[in-house]
Amino acid sequence: MEPLLYLVHRIPFPPNKGDKIRSYHLLRHLAERYAVHLGTFVDSVEDLAHVPQLEALCASVHVETLDPRAARLRSVSGFLTGEALTLPYYRNAALQSWVKRIVEQQRIRKALVFSGAMAQYVRDLALRVVLDFVDVDSAKWSEYAQRRVWPSSFVYRREGQRLLAYERRAAANSAASVFVSRSEADLFEQLAPECRGRVHVIEMGVNTDYFAPHPERPSPFASGDLPIVFTGAMDYWPNVDAVNWFASEILPGVQAKRPNVCFYIVGMNPAPAVRALSSRPGVVVTGAVPDVRPYLQHAAVVVAPLRVARGVQSKVLEAMAMARPVVVSSTALSGISGVPGRELEVAGTAEEFVHKVLAVLDAREGAGTGTAARARIRSDYSWERNLAMFDGLLNSPEPVASRVAS
Repeated sequence: MEPLLYLVHRIPFPPNKGDKIRSYHLLRHLAERYAVHLGTFVDSVEDLAHVPQLEALCASVHVETLDPRAARLRSVSGFLTGEALTLPYYRNAALQSWVKRIVEQQRIRKALVFSGAMAQYVRDLALRVVLDFVDVDSAKWSEYAQRRVWPSSFVYRREGQRLLAYERRAAANSAASVFVSRSEADLFEQLAPECRGRVHVIEMGVNTDYFAPHPERPSPFASGDLPIVFTGAMDYWPNVDAVNWFASEILPGVQAKRPNVCFYIVGMNPAPAVRALSSRPGVVVTGAVPDVRPYLQHAAVVVAPLRVARGVQSKVLEAMAMARPVVVSSTALSGISGVPGRELEVAGTAEEFVHKVLAVLDAREGAGTGTAARARIRSDYSWERNLAMFDGLLNSPEPVASRVAS
């Protein structure tokens, strides 16, 4: 098979874990068509156990350990060099040497780069690069700046500006740039008009065999609880902000009408601000769980009250695939093809959230939105169909984009 370089900012395993979902399914897709040479990072000791499974899929695997604390210190050098702090965070001399060596030894001519920060490893190589940005990461930092006070607001605003400049250069040096939704692609084309014509949308997928309700799956909830569930990595600031907003501004209004409601915050690495919520009546912080599906399947309603979000929220797609009623913020709805009022519910203000959650709880004995939600996921979010679009981008006869000054 033809060799292909695949670079990912975090090891693409396990397959149903947060931001690894897309990169894992993409790897599986590529491994059926290419001899994949994978370069990636691990940022936890537990992830090293997954390397043999990746080696079974790939022609070769090169893994570098990324210590988050050391990487944060290293990223400070960006203030001296004038670059985005994200770049030195993911910079590694050993990985760079491996990339150059494997490209030369295996005569690799194509690369798929997952996450904009990894494009720095192919900048000076004669490759046809397809760059899966997933979302406009620079816009996320700019949004953070609007919600934080100085000096954090200054740092985040600077990061948004410097990272956008880098994203534009990386896109200009790639044959194609991919985003997970039309809204993200449109935003990038507005920010980087010189890249129009080489910006593409390839949507997410959902494994609907895995994320499916099962009658024998036991409930994890206490008897008598009416569970409202939020899932996600709980050290990620938008998730932290979302659950704090829900617990403070929305949950009391719901509990006033339904005293047995309990808000379950399900996800790994809960930040101190999240752990503190467990002291509130009717709030449970689970931390990491071996399987999120029981929490989704037996939830009375799943919520995604994100006030800052980029791309498509896998947590929403998975809950819909599990045939659960979902109430999301308008921000979390971006890129999701579900029809509001039929396949999911959308709320803007805290008052709207209270109203929509209570309405779902009142209607939960009927078919509600859950059955229609699963049908939508099965219709629109096939991994096989969506990822096949990468084949055309990698194999297009069009030449590699002209390089611009970096």
